[in-house]
Amino acid sequence: MSGGSLRRGLRDVPRTVWLLAAGQFFNMIVAFTFVYFFVYLTHERGLSVAQAGVISGIGGAGMVAGNFTGGWFGDRYGHRRVLLVGSLVSGVGVLSLPVLPETPLYVVPGLSQYAGGCVRAATGALVAVTVPEGVRRQGFAVMRFAGNAGFTVGPPLGALLIAQFSYGVLFVVDGVGTLVFAAYAARVLPARGVVHEGVEDTADAPGVFAALRARPTVVMLLAAILVTDLVYRQQYSTLPTDLARHGLGTGFYGWLLAINGGLILLLELPVTLALRGRRPLRIVGGGVLLVGAGYGVLAFGVGAGAAVAMMTLLTAGEILYKTPATAFVADHAPAHAQGRFQSLYSGVSVSGVVLSAPLGGALYTAAPTALWPVCAALAGGAGVLLLVAGRARRPGVPGTEVVRPVRETGTRTG
Repeated sequence: MSGGSLRRGLRDVPRTVWLLAAGQFFNMIVAFTFVYFFVYLTHERGLSVAQAGVISGIGGAGMVAGNFTGGWFGDRYGHRRVLLVGSLVSGVGVLSLPVLPETPLYVVPGLSQYAGGCVRAATGALVAVTVPEGVRRQGFAVMRFAGNAGFTVGPPLGALLIAQFSYGVLFVVDGVGTLVFAAYAARVLPARGVVHEGVEDTADAPGVFAALRARPTVVMLLAAILVTDLVYRQQYSTLPTDLARHGLGTGFYGWLLAINGGLILLLELPVTLALRGRRPLRIVGGGVLLVGAGYGVLAFGVGAGAAVAMMTLLTAGEILYKTPATAFVADHAPAHAQGRFQSLYSGVSVSGVVLSAPLGGALYTAAPTALWPVCAALAGGAGVLLLVAGRARRPGVPGTEVVRPVRETGTRTG
């Protein structure tokens, strides 16, 4: 895609989304605490690996729970308000970590991560209600680009802060940065915004589960993403373990992750724009199949070449499936439950944070050679399910309705 086509494709993304993306870029630059938190607990605080594992696990569970519930709060109290309150709670929690005694470490990080998960769900809902149907893929792609770009800068900057100063400075920068993001968001996000035309948020509106029953393709997508994330996140747990077992150390693994981040930053926006007119479930299904194919390569042997091929396929799959899947859920959500639908997607899309390591680790311990074929089969099955669902979709089938355009109103969204 040419530069002119890229600019034309992004022209319809509302200014509010660009401002929110700028804030997300900054927030992800300073969101480096969780990367080094386990090492901090064991090296700086002197906790055992088992204790650090429990504390980190509680934090991960809190983050997933926040993703699942943030949109529910947003539908009731306003997505903007949830983003602001969640950022404040998260920032204060991170600031307090260096001075906490041991016992509160089992509580405060989990609360802080929970608040951060709520912020993620609220951010997705804000994009969904701000961007009209037909442009949401571009809007979510802009947000993902900003987040990935920030996270590319963040961890090396965090390592520099630790080396030059201390872990305490790391937490202060992260916490203060999160509070600065909250202040910025309060200023740039309008208290009044856009809502779906012709749909009133009334007490007798159908609940989220009734809405899901009327949209079976959304349910299939959520189930497929749940399985895919379990497989996708093996790259952060069992993959480095298996690479080390085959003589490929931490340095090589770091380069693999750099391939992932670099390709996403270079390709995701133009690919999303180039495919924005294509049927979303086919794109998502093809991306999930590529994730399965990546792990399938490792089933034939683990070496440097196979690992690079695996990461390339995995990244191509991620580029294809993540943004269109998010937009698909937003496009098929009823206006009164947009936050809850985004929360469901946000929750299943990070479920692997909690599930992937214990399940993958258990299988790897019991049968090391079975892990990659099982991963390939699970993702392959999820991809085929979505391709079949995408082929079957036609106007008039429940769950395939077209979302009506949006208009400016005086209704509060945050």
